[in-house]
Amino acid sequence: MVEVEKFCLENGLRVVVHNDNSTPIVSFNLLYNVGSKDEDPEHTGFAHLFEHLMFGGSINIPKFDDPLERTGGENNAFTNNDFTNYYITIPKENLETAFWLESDRMLNLAFSRKSLSVQKNVVLEEFNQRYLNKPYGDVWHLLRPLAYKVHPYKWPTIGIEPQHIKNATLTDVKDFFYKHYAPNNAILTITGPVTTKEILEYSKKWFGEIEKRPIPIRQIPKEPRQTEPRILEVERDVPFDSIFKVYHMCDRKHADFHTTDLISDILSNGKSSRLYNKLVQEQNIFSEINAYITGDIDEGLFVITGRLYEKTSFQVAESTINEELDQIKNKSFDNYELEKVKNQFESNYKFGEVNPLEKAMNLAFHELLGKAEDINLEVEKYREVTQEKIKEVASTLFSDNNCSTLFYKAKK
Repeated sequence: MVEVEKFCLENGLRVVVHNDNSTPIVSFNLLYNVGSKDEDPEHTGFAHLFEHLMFGGSINIPKFDDPLERTGGENNAFTNNDFTNYYITIPKENLETAFWLESDRMLNLAFSRKSLSVQKNVVLEEFNQRYLNKPYGDVWHLLRPLAYKVHPYKWPTIGIEPQHIKNATLTDVKDFFYKHYAPNNAILTITGPVTTKEILEYSKKWFGEIEKRPIPIRQIPKEPRQTEPRILEVERDVPFDSIFKVYHMCDRKHADFHTTDLISDILSNGKSSRLYNKLVQEQNIFSEINAYITGDIDEGLFVITGRLYEKTSFQVAESTINEELDQIKNKSFDNYELEKVKNQFESNYKFGEVNPLEKAMNLAFHELLGKAEDINLEVEKYREVTQEKIKEVASTLFSDNNCSTLFYKAKK
C-alpha cells in the first residue's frame, strides 16, 4: 500500500507527498497538464519544444543544471500527447534546491531570442535524426493521421513538420507558456524521507507567491467512430518490409482499459506469447512482431507491428495476424495463460514501486487521472479481468472497420 497525503495551495498547485524512509534520495516530480494534444494544428511541437526551453534557464538562475549538480541532484523531462513531466532526484538535505529551481522557472522563465534559437536548433536536429532520416522514423507521421481524423492525437509529439518549430516566434512561445505552465495546471509529487509538514512549508515558501493563470478550457474534438478499413502503402529505403495495424481502443479511465492491456500482453509479452511463439518461432512469417497499447488518456490505439522475412508477402503477414486475433475473439484458452500475464504485470508493477522516482511519476499520473490513491487499485483491476471479458473486448476491438493498416514496403 502506497500511503499518500495531499494538499492544494491557494494558487491551485496540487501537491502529493509519499514518505519513504528506505532511501536518502528525494524524488521531486512536477507534472504540467499540457501535451501535444493542446497545440494549435498550425503550431505543433510546442509542448516538446518547451521541454527543452525549460532547461534554458530562468531570470534568476541562468544555468538550471549547475546548482543542481553542485548539490548532487539529477534531472530530466519527457513530453507526450497528454502531459509534460519534469523530474529531479536529489539528496534529502538539499531538497530545497529543487523547490528553488522549479518554482523560479515556473515564475520567471527566461525568454530570449538566443535561447529560443538554440533550443529550436536542438529540436530540429532531433526531428531530422529520429524522424526524417532514420529508417522507419516516419511511421507515426503516417499512422496517426491515418487513424485519427479530428482528434489532435493525429500528430506526433515532435510535431507535424519541422517548419512549425522553425517559424516559432518569441511571442508564440510566451503565449504558450502563460497558457499552460502555471501552478493551477501542475501537480507536484514528492517521494522520499520527507514529512508532509516540511513539504507544505517548502511549497508555500517557493510556489505560494506564484499567481494563478487563466488556463484555457480544453475543447478537444472526440474522434468519430471509424466505419471502414483504412489502408496506406508506402515505399521507403529500408531493409525489410513491415506491417503496422492499429485499432481504436478505449480511454485510460474506461473499465475496459486493463483488459485491453492484458490482451496485448497475451499476444506479445515475451517469447512464450502467442504472436512470437506462432509467427516467429513456429511459422517463420516474421523476424519480429509486437503488440502494445499507446495508453493515452483519451481514446488511444492498440498497435501491432511486424517485420517480415523476405519470403513473406504482405497478404500472408496480414492474414496470419488476423488468424491470431480471431483466436482471441472466438476460442477459449487455458486460464494459465491469463494468470501468467497477470503475474507478469503485478511483478513489474511492484518492482516499479521500489523505485522512488517511478513511484513519484505514477502518483502524479494517477492524480492527473483523478486520485493519486488509486495507484493502489491497479493490481486489483488487472486481477479482476476474466477470460470472458478478454473475448468480449477483443471482439469489439479487432474489427476490420476499426483498423488502419500501413504497409511499409522496402525499395528493391
